[in-house]
Amino acid sequence: MKELIISVESLINSEIKNLVDKRIQEFTDIKQESISKIFKELCFCVMTANCGAEKCIEVHEGVGDGFLSFSETQLSERFKELGYRFPNLRAKYIAEDQNYISMLEDKLNQYGNEQELRDWISKTMKGIGYKEASHFLRNIGYKNYAIVDFHIIDLLVKYELYQRPKTLTKKKYLEVENLLKDIASKLNLTLAELDLYLWFLETGKILK
Repeated sequence: MKELIISVESLINSEIKNLVDKRIQEFTDIKQESISKIFKELCFCVMTANCGAEKCIEVHEGVGDGFLSFSETQLSERFKELGYRFPNLRAKYIAEDQNYISMLEDKLNQYGNEQELRDWISKTMKGIGYKEASHFLRNIGYKNYAIVDFHIIDLLVKYELYQRPKTLTKKKYLEVENLLKDIASKLNLTLAELDLYLWFLETGKILK
């Protein structure tokens, strides 16, 4: 773990910290926005499963407010026009999720327990598992979730901190999250901040 901590500390002491701080502030600002903007962020997280983040950002911007009003067919066609990888299935998920916008707003306003909030989102919203629920909540200003995907796991494997699982079950997800909590604590970072630093170590980019 010491080697990874040293690598992250080197980023904290570089200009990368400014980029991370700026992105975290952007996430925090979204938390104060309307439910319409927050729902569009959820749609982005539905899109990113097994699809490159940069392409998803491009397509997400191209659809815009269509996430709020397009039918499944309209959304699928727009996805195809923009070259999105999973136009039909993700359009189906998002069209179903439109029915839960008001309920999502209520849940975000009422839940004090962040673990229960993530559980509710992953069980209720279509196209959203534990990783996507964590991604969504991080992107709207919650700082205590880790976005565990195989990019992060590969990094932990590289530093000999974890053995790569064949599949990422909920149990394995929480195991990795607990490991990341330990690393974040040693660095005096939130999980949201640590995720951005680890993502930069693995990809050389700060995205969302």
